[in-house]
Amino acid sequence: MMRTDNRTYQKTFILDMDGVIYTKSKLIPGAADFVCRLKQKNFKFLFLTNNSYYTAKQLKGRLSEMGINVTEDYFYTSAMATASFLKTQKPMGCSAYVIGGQGIIEEFEKHNITVTSENPDYVVLAETEAYDYKKIIEATHLIREGAKFIATNPDLTGPTLRGPVPACGALVAPIEKVTGIAPYFLGKPNPTMMYWARKKMGVHSANCFMIGDRMDTDIIGGLESGMTTCLVLTGVTTRKNMTRFPYQPDYIFSNLGEIDPDTILSRRDRVEKDL
Repeated sequence: MMRTDNRTYQKTFILDMDGVIYTKSKLIPGAADFVCRLKQKNFKFLFLTNNSYYTAKQLKGRLSEMGINVTEDYFYTSAMATASFLKTQKPMGCSAYVIGGQGIIEEFEKHNITVTSENPDYVVLAETEAYDYKKIIEATHLIREGAKFIATNPDLTGPTLRGPVPACGALVAPIEKVTGIAPYFLGKPNPTMMYWARKKMGVHSANCFMIGDRMDTDIIGGLESGMTTCLVLTGVTTRKNMTRFPYQPDYIFSNLGEIDPDTILSRRDRVEKDL
């Protein structure tokens, strides 16, 4: 029998941003209506992005310009996941040499993680517009001297109005090749990021829907985290290339506007309904 007690079971939604809410600077049809339905029915939801460059305030402003108005609490980035992870690993004090933008710097300040080049515990690489040879050399030396290598996300490219540009996953290459040490990526599809996002909302994976446009980050990340997965065909993935993956989403939609938060069933409820 399906559960109907809303005190113990509340559907929640985690939404990827680029390719789901917008492409480049244009809002995707159906996205604003879906977010409006979530707000009207008091569903918990969160915008999730692998981009560590922007702060929650900047992301809020971007969506506001497109007509979606939410507070800064509705965003969770790979920079936030990285800061939470490091603080958990070293709760008594943590330091890092950082190559990254304002998003990662701000989160480290909030978590009292010391940013330094003096014997840091970690070297952390994130999206940045200040990536130069001097910083690559310093990061290489520090890793060889014992600092652990962390990167905010494995994305090789990021979208811009002029087309794809190198993202964090590409920027790690020279450091990894010289040191022989691969970084630990905190962003999607790492289930750790999904865990911290759900923790922020205070919800369980069985009640949570992951909505994204990428099979190799959003869908597999949601699947490995125990969430119900929804693929929207407004971004990277098409019905044709989706079939090449050994795993498949629970649902496929043309866009967010097709999703009815009231009636969509979690994987758990679909199983219980069939019993």
